[in-house]
Amino acid sequence: MIDKNIKNFTYPIKEELEIFEKRFSVSMKSRVGLVDLITKYILRQKGKKIRPALVLLSAKTVGEINESTYRAAILVELLHTATLIHDDVVDSAETRRGLPSINSIWKNKIAVLMGDYLLSRGLLLSVDNNDFEFLKVITDTVKRMSEGELLQIQKTRKLNNDKETYFKIISDKTASLISTCTQVGALSVSRDSKMIEDFKNFGENLGIAFQIKDDILDYDGSTSIIGKPVGADLKEKKLTLPLIHAFQKATSSEIRQIKKLLKNDLKSKDIKEIVSFVKKYDGIEYSIAKAKEYASHALINLEPYPESESKNALKDLVNFILERKN
Repeated sequence: MIDKNIKNFTYPIKEELEIFEKRFSVSMKSRVGLVDLITKYILRQKGKKIRPALVLLSAKTVGEINESTYRAAILVELLHTATLIHDDVVDSAETRRGLPSINSIWKNKIAVLMGDYLLSRGLLLSVDNNDFEFLKVITDTVKRMSEGELLQIQKTRKLNNDKETYFKIISDKTASLISTCTQVGALSVSRDSKMIEDFKNFGENLGIAFQIKDDILDYDGSTSIIGKPVGADLKEKKLTLPLIHAFQKATSSEIRQIKKLLKNDLKSKDIKEIVSFVKKYDGIEYSIAKAKEYASHALINLEPYPESESKNALKDLVNFILERKN
């Protein structure tokens, strides 16, 4: 189901995505044999290329895709790939997209260095082509993603997350990169500050809606959007919006009981108890409403721009995210 919807979303840029994929492969090449071996392995892990597609669709909605657009798409995909490799090290993940992760094959040291290599390739691509506006955007994104991850770790240890902090975390961890995609897409074809801001905000709102929906599916789905099993966030002691909202409405004794469960290794019955608690206090319904609110803001960001296949594809993606059941 998801692959069919992704193909519909990328249909207006089918040819451009093929060009991107060839250039992306070239951008990763190295004269060091081990690096080349690992990059070929990475390319076997067929991702959905949502982020470069967002760059290309944003550019095509307001202008003509050009060399700068392709460089922007490569830059964000290199950054995204680097962060996935580093995340797998942090999480001790053994698989990625159905294949053994880089760290499980080549160990952590090589995986960390490989992530660093990909990030540096992206930065050099921008420097060599004087894409300094892209560099301003992307360096701020790297900072935000790091801060968001560290803030989440801090809150996970103390089990004291609140709504304000939750939105700060997902804005920095998830929405910042999606916002970067749409912003640099627009930036690659225009210097209109209002347009660039609209597409930056579109990506931010889309990213927040995306993450809220994924967090909902941790309580109410078969798998999350990004492929995690239900209850994965709970097992990692992450307090996301459905549970945070329930905590705000529950009694002190109920909160203590749920936090007591979270501090231990969760079993299936524990997860069911927490899910029932969240549903009792309308945590899922509240979170669905918030996801719809941010999705609505994203659609409003697109309103000023002419109707086109590319614009419709962006709108379809917003609606697809809201409708996902798994």
